[in-house]
Amino acid sequence: MLERIKASLPSLAPAEQRVGKLVLADPRAFANLPVTELADRSHVSKPTVVRFCRSMGYDGLSDFKLKLAGSVSEGVPFIHRSVDVDDKTSDIAVKVIDNTVAAFLKYRNDASSFALEHAAQALAATQKTNRRIEFYGVGNSGIVAQDAQHKFFRLGVNAIAYSDGHMQVMSASMLKPGDCAVIISNSGRTRDLMDACDIAKRQGATTIVITASGSPLASAGHIHLTADHPEGYDKYSPMVSRLLHLLIIDILATTVALRIGEELQPNLRDMKNNLRSKRYT
Repeated sequence: MLERIKASLPSLAPAEQRVGKLVLADPRAFANLPVTELADRSHVSKPTVVRFCRSMGYDGLSDFKLKLAGSVSEGVPFIHRSVDVDDKTSDIAVKVIDNTVAAFLKYRNDASSFALEHAAQALAATQKTNRRIEFYGVGNSGIVAQDAQHKFFRLGVNAIAYSDGHMQVMSASMLKPGDCAVIISNSGRTRDLMDACDIAKRQGATTIVITASGSPLASAGHIHLTADHPEGYDKYSPMVSRLLHLLIIDILATTVALRIGEELQPNLRDMKNNLRSKRYT
């Protein structure tokens, strides 16, 4: 919708162009503001705002705002809303949140339920046989690996996280059939992670890779959980890929917890009580 508005701007009257530029500059505000304020912000009359909406093929302002609100909710148009040096803090907050929500919603729409189910089954089977689950990642993905270890450790799963390349390769060399290695990388091009994945696979362990589609790592493991969100390195951009990876780990951990079932509850209660008793009052 926003791309169509942008492409249509040159053919519009100057007053309607100002309305279109306001939509492109802040779609969320346009979808929620009354016509009077929209006209004031665009420096046009209220009928001009309505004419713009009709020139875009909508019945009027209400219909246009309804469709625009739907686009804002879906989030897809905001994935590449870049931060500008002139942005106020409030603008930056909206853009960072929009980028994150957009990535999550895009993942919700694109995620393969089959791949997630396959990965959850593999992790649950590893937990049931008390075998090892290892998480590998470097940089920001290393933080995700540590978070994954924490989540699965709470489930009573024998989980380990490594962010050092040499440790990953050495540990992968000691994996056995029935073990599971989860390799996390946004680019999927890190040599140590590729090596660790290959070694774990040759050792007979199940390998689950969380990476972008088309990356070298994507085809290296047994199960690929696609996480597509390119980071912009030329300007500041929020680390949405890390949040996306954390979301996928949350889905897997929650699914495994449900598979474990009632037997997990006493362990969680004991952990919570023991941690609470350690705190200072």
